[in-house]
Amino acid sequence: MKISKLAIKTKSRNYDILIGSHIYKKLNILLKVNNLNCEKALIVLDKRVPKKLASNYTNLLKPKKKILFYFKASEKNKSQKNVLKILDILFKNDFQRNDCLISIGGGITGDLCGFASSIYKRGIKFINIPSTLLAQVDSAIGGKTGVNSKDGKNMIGSFYQPHLVISDISFLNSLPKREVVCGYAEILKHSLISNKKFFTYLNKNANYIFKFDKKVLINSILESCKIKKKIVEKDENEKGLRKSLNFGHTFAHSFEAVNKFSKNLNHGEAVLLGILCASNLSNKINLLKNNDYETIKKHFENFSLLKDLKKYFKKKDISKIISFMKKDKKNTSSNINLILIKKIGKIKINSQFSENFIKKFLFNIL
Repeated sequence: MKISKLAIKTKSRNYDILIGSHIYKKLNILLKVNNLNCEKALIVLDKRVPKKLASNYTNLLKPKKKILFYFKASEKNKSQKNVLKILDILFKNDFQRNDCLISIGGGITGDLCGFASSIYKRGIKFINIPSTLLAQVDSAIGGKTGVNSKDGKNMIGSFYQPHLVISDISFLNSLPKREVVCGYAEILKHSLISNKKFFTYLNKNANYIFKFDKKVLINSILESCKIKKKIVEKDENEKGLRKSLNFGHTFAHSFEAVNKFSKNLNHGEAVLLGILCASNLSNKINLLKNNDYETIKKHFENFSLLKDLKKYFKKKDISKIISFMKKDKKNTSSNINLILIKKIGKIKINSQFSENFIKKFLFNIL
């Protein structure tokens, strides 16, 4: 199958995203073309990635020194402690800036490795091989790295672009449907914020994504990446336009934090709930017309996407949700800054709301 290449051009670094199936067969050629033949490589492997799939890559990598570090990916393990473990391995083995740190795993593994790469000797070469749909369409692109803290999700981090991203859909066959739905949340988000035509395509073809249809999967991943590429290239460090990628995420990150980052509510599931909340609020303040709001809700219903906030939260949780929303990185005052939607394909950034307004809104939907 043909490998699709998407070139990302930012002020800090240009790099390629490669999308296709069984890309490992051309791995060494691709590394050579991208000047990534490192003498030493630390490969951080998400333990959940099936060994056979991971070995397709690890066995073909032939640096002079190769170290494997197995990481149990979870939001709780996305921590400073595990960053220090990675740094310790790099220091003990005398890695230089032109050596490589390679992530094979989902978004958590990629974020952790990207952050470690950014701070080791102020920057080491970083190759991201995302193994989940969510990571392939979102977190592996754009250079946001970081770890969680007691004060919230991704509160400690940096902007550090990878040197290469390899999105191989052969990893996706190993995922349970729940993980695929999580990835679909970000695909849906991209369509809602930027491309009504893509949303229409998803309305017709989402089921094929859940059935692992290769053609639809690659097309959806590529289209999602194109949307994020366009935004990241215009606003690498999230000063304006890039905030649109946080549509639904202020709610989502707070939902995850209140749940203490438990497996009860995964990131993609929280994003789905956040998208519905942000769409609902947009409609409530007459920013989003009823027809578009009903179309979005219908999409959730047609594809059995997560939509019941009451399953996870009660009214007594509102104060905790608000507390985490107030800590969101996009806030610039005592107000809560939300990304809202004007119509399918068009977003409104920097909508400011008081704590009391959001409390009332949540009270009415819980």
